Amino acid sequence: MRQGLADFGYLEGQNIAFEFRWAEGKLDQLPELAAELVRLQADVIVTLAPQATLAAKQATQTIPIVFVAMGDPVASGVVASLAQPGGNMTGTTRMLPEMSAKHVELLKEAVPSLAKLAVLWNPTNSSHTPALQAVHTVARASSLEVQPLEVRAATELDGTFEVIVREKADGLLFIADPVFFIGLKRMADFVVSSRLPAIANFTEFPKLGGLIGYAPSIPDEFRHAANHIDKILKGAKPADLPVEQPTRFQLVINLKAAKALGIDMPPILVARADEVIE
Repeated sequence: MRQGLADFGYLEGQNIAFEFRWAEGKLDQLPELAAELVRLQADVIVTLAPQATLAAKQATQTIPIVFVAMGDPVASGVVASLAQPGGNMTGTTRMLPEMSAKHVELLKEAVPSLAKLAVLWNPTNSSHTPALQAVHTVARASSLEVQPLEVRAATELDGTFEVIVREKADGLLFIADPVFFIGLKRMADFVVSSRLPAIANFTEFPKLGGLIGYAPSIPDEFRHAANHIDKILKGAKPADLPVEQPTRFQLVINLKAAKALGIDMPPILVARADEVIE
């Protein structure tokens, strides 16, 4: 984002200042952090992920908000439509329903014998219901059984892992959410120890030991945010700035994990990968 803004002539310490707030994984702190930024009379508030975006939305209806990595901003009630957001918010969407459907297809391509897929989702994330529906639609077409498991907080992960093992799922997908990103290392350790092929909407996941990560490029999304910020600072209204969809996606495959799982990754899938871990 800093680089993108610099391209537009905004240089920190000269004509732009940043105020960062981080919840340190404690999502219940987000409303107060958003309120702090409102009290500071920020010209623009930038948010990452749905919980932070909704906290900012509740804190102000006047200060422009540029969100990054919203799963489904329309379903979440953040904007009226992608083309005409309305209100004081715009940004980038992760296209979570489409991405989640693609995750099912990729995991099935990697593991053709996949029969029962455990899907971790957070019912408090308003983007997850349409994403889960998309998963069910693709799974039905592949004769794949889906086992949805609700996870509202990282403290619920261990119990969920026990259910996955007990119910003998042979694959795992978790829909993108800060709760899962906070617990990403624990999730990677679980799939390694339980010998479970898994895919996530985080490219960091296979680097920690998971099988596949497929996601939009976070740096690209923040560059898009810089574009929105520039237009807003020059007088444009968020209501008139279309929400942008990702243009670059990254596929990361962990062949070391595949070997440990006894999976022969299809060469055509490996060839499509942006990064291969061996």
